[in-house]
Amino acid sequence: MSQLTCIAVDDEPLALGLVASFIDKTPFLKLVGRFSSAVEALEVVHQQEIDVIFLDIQMPDLTGIELARVIEASGTRGPRIIFTTAFNQYALDGFRVDALDYLLKPFNYEEFLRAASKAKAYVELVQKAAAGAVAEVKDEYLFLKVEYQLVRIAYEDILYMEGLKDYVKVHLKSDSKPILSLTSLKALEEKLPPSRFMRIHRSFIVNLDKIAAVTRNSIQIGATTIPVSDQYKEIFNQFLSKWM
Repeated sequence: MSQLTCIAVDDEPLALGLVASFIDKTPFLKLVGRFSSAVEALEVVHQQEIDVIFLDIQMPDLTGIELARVIEASGTRGPRIIFTTAFNQYALDGFRVDALDYLLKPFNYEEFLRAASKAKAYVELVQKAAAGAVAEVKDEYLFLKVEYQLVRIAYEDILYMEGLKDYVKVHLKSDSKPILSLTSLKALEEKLPPSRFMRIHRSFIVNLDKIAAVTRNSIQIGATTIPVSDQYKEIFNQFLSKWM
């Protein structure tokens, strides 16, 4: 693949210079801009295609978290973000804006390269899927953000998904320990094929192929009974009519 286009954003000149030098010495990265202001960086993001932003969090006018939220709210596939900060209390916020990684200052080149390699792997995966080179994977797998990794999960392996406050717990056939991802059931519902998955409760999406038994008010998957809420009764009854 060609180089990833990158910008570095930090209001501290020394920190900005260090990140820029790390980008310059990494063969698969191309530095196309360095900014001391998130507002200036946002203008560039709107004007040209950027693959990765190395982004400080605590900055005047617009913080790194706020910039990430603006990019996320645009509704298009924006640049991936790697946060660079001296404060570890922002890690959860980093998860919530779907950051690829979180580098805690001071970090060395080895740590930087590890984060940059994650970005490279992510962009390559997205490009292949967009080009149809892995159409069979796109049709049979879900790509889920787990911690700071993009994990491929086969539809066939999913039993059901359980929504928690800030997370979704994905229960698998192959592993008794569920996968935890900082996302929402609504976001997953939009990605999953409706012919294979159905939301039957505000807190549950089920794999239709894994249903072992049904009643008017619940379904059974393995040893787990999952209720059907009133909100989803109509669509569930349409499915249930095929069983009767």
